[in-house]
Order: sequence, then structure tokens, then C-alpha cells
Amino acid sequence: MTPPSFGAAYLANPPPAYPFSARRLGQSGLVVLKVKVSEAGKPIEVDVTTSAGVDALDRAAVEAVRGWTFVPARQGETPVTAWVEVPIRFRLADVR
Repeated sequence: MTPPSFGAAYLANPPPAYPFSARRLGQSGLVVLKVKVSEAGKPIEVDVTTSAGVDALDRAAVEAVRGWTFVPARQGETPVTAWVEVPIRFRLADVR
């Protein structure tokens, strides 16, 4: 079985918006999400497994990933539903 993937260049998943309140307060961090991906490559469930410690960052990560498209997991040639971990890093240095 091959796991689901979100990193394929052609998927063009947009990064989450950096919440203004978090930017203003100098907050950054890593959010790790557990995402259940359907056979069609759409997120069915998105749960925070590791919080950034900032609610606004956690919410922004979840909201963004709910709109992403994934390459679904496969068992042989058949797409199947499976879980994948998605790390989202918020760094002030990346804000433009």
C-alpha cells in the first residue's frame, strides 16, 4: 500500500493564511494535522495532533488543509481511504 500524498507539485495546494493576530503578536509554530483522505483525494477528517500552542495558527492550518487535494493512497492500483500526517509550519520570516 502506498500512503496518500500532498506534496506532488501539480496539486498546487495553497499554504494557509498567516493569521493577522498571530503575526502582530510575533507568534509562530508547527501544527501537525492527521488527515483522513478519501479515495477521491479529498480530506474527510482533519484533526490537530500537535498544536502550535496558538489557536489561530491551529485553526488556519485546519481550514487550509480542508480545501486541499491529495493523491489518494493506493492498494495496488486501487485508490483507498487512508490517513496521512501533514506538518504546517508558521514562520514569521516567510510572511511577505
